[in-house]
Amino acid sequence: MAPFLSKRDLQFQLYEVLDTASLPSRPRFAEHSREVYDDVLTLAYNVADKYFANHAREADLNEPHIVDGKVQLVPGVQAAVNAFRDAGFFSAHHDEALGGLQLPWVVLQAVQAHFQAANVGSSGYAFLTIGNANLQREFASGVQQAKYMMPMLEGRWFGTMALSEPHAGSGLADITTSATPRDDGQYNISGSKMWISGGEHELSENIVHLVLARIKGAPAGVKGISLFIVPRYRVGEDGSVGEPNNVVLAGLNHKMGYRGTTNTLLNFGEGGETVGELVGEVGRGLAYMFRMMNEARIGVGMGAVMLGYAGYLASLEYARDRKQGRHASNKDPLSGMVSIIEHADVKRLLLRQKSIVEGGLALGLYASAIVDDIQTGPEDQKADNELLLDLLTPLVKSWPSKYSQEALSDAIQVMGGAGYTRDYPVEMYYRDNRLNPIHEGTEGIQGNDLLGRKLSQAGGRGWQVLLDKMKADLTASEGLDGLRAALRTAIDECQSAFQTILGKAPQLGPDVFLANANSALEILGHTVIGWMWLRQAAAAARALPGARGDDADFYRGKIQAAHFFAVYELPKVKWQADLLASADTTTHDMQGAWF
Repeated sequence: MAPFLSKRDLQFQLYEVLDTASLPSRPRFAEHSREVYDDVLTLAYNVADKYFANHAREADLNEPHIVDGKVQLVPGVQAAVNAFRDAGFFSAHHDEALGGLQLPWVVLQAVQAHFQAANVGSSGYAFLTIGNANLQREFASGVQQAKYMMPMLEGRWFGTMALSEPHAGSGLADITTSATPRDDGQYNISGSKMWISGGEHELSENIVHLVLARIKGAPAGVKGISLFIVPRYRVGEDGSVGEPNNVVLAGLNHKMGYRGTTNTLLNFGEGGETVGELVGEVGRGLAYMFRMMNEARIGVGMGAVMLGYAGYLASLEYARDRKQGRHASNKDPLSGMVSIIEHADVKRLLLRQKSIVEGGLALGLYASAIVDDIQTGPEDQKADNELLLDLLTPLVKSWPSKYSQEALSDAIQVMGGAGYTRDYPVEMYYRDNRLNPIHEGTEGIQGNDLLGRKLSQAGGRGWQVLLDKMKADLTASEGLDGLRAALRTAIDECQSAFQTILGKAPQLGPDVFLANANSALEILGHTVIGWMWLRQAAAAARALPGARGDDADFYRGKIQAAHFFAVYELPKVKWQADLLASADTTTHDMQGAWF
């Protein structure tokens, strides 16, 4: 089996591009060291390799199904989540007082990357549980945390996020699930939720659903939405698991990929009362849920990166081993065939994959490092870091989701007919990743968020912070003239296009203004990935003079991939920038009847 992750690249990203090794200088991480982080990453690799990668194909071929009213999964899933729990990863980033290791968020995301690459389906249960517990840690009461969060940090209970409904997918303003006050201060929850990942299984003692619902009399729209903790089984005051809470599995959704994670339609209040507890204040539900949604968006982007990365490594191994054809300059049919990695077009396909997945990984880890800066960095930089993370989040979610799919298509192309068969894992990765451009907000939603809100938020301060950081790296880097020139041009094209379209916004009206929001997502995504490649190339150029052997080849490969992105990808920014600035109305003016 091909490797699912490059340990060398992860080390490079964490310690040579990012300054993760300096985090122990901050009080929260004072007990840590680089050696501690390396040990944690080694443990993650071993657990992912032994317990997650071993059943990825089996889970894909044997999707969840119902037997006697219970969801059945392949046995490897239970062993995997147990191993994840035993390694302490559910609570690893939390306070020591809560049983955690106080790991930096960037290290935890590097840990998670192992499991996403090895088996994205089985990793989903832990991913959702961690996000659910993080939301409770921020917004739930102390009593609720002790009752519901602590068992999740211990890995005994799992969690979900229950937002969408059969009639309202991303349109959360239109949800109808209701919450009726009870005499005991709790609420009866009634309604249906669709597309709930991890919504039903037998992997844990209980499942804690975070449910968006409306209290009777609440105003229409998002202001009327509140958030509730709704357990699968009711929980006693002593924390014991009791009788079923009438959260009924109405059906499993059968997916193209991501089959290892159950995806459900759940009915609340069917056959009896479903009891829930209000989290925080009435009417603040969507604001609270965005804490988990934004975290999930970065996680989705990282998951997409790692699927693309696993596909890249599989096609790279195949290209090294597969012999076919000869160099164009060799006309001797009796000479030996060469490995297909010797052919220029295969190199192009591999370079494009490398530029996408290693650029996407750099962006995901950079965003994760900003989370640590917000929580433990200088207080006078916190506001700017929050705005920067807000601006980058739509890119972190959407760019890797879209372009990892293109990378996986290139991986299949490298492998030819073999890549299209189940004998190799790339076709599975391709199907798995196709969900990522959809869930946690489609590209259209992310584009509208970026252009309609994030670029102008706080008077455009987040955009200015990003500009300053990109330009500072351009100034600080030496050599790499082609990449620097291409990136500088892309930045200028973005800035001009954004100024133009934002200036036209008042006379355009919101519908026309947002008609080409996807172009804003595209140009800023490509530009930011170009910046990530400048950072990587600069780090590689600094290290190369003292490197030997495999290390020297690694650094040369980084510089060459950066050059590829500058020559092949960054020029694409111009036409999308021109389209955005023109406020073209082609899509807006199209009528439904004309299709």
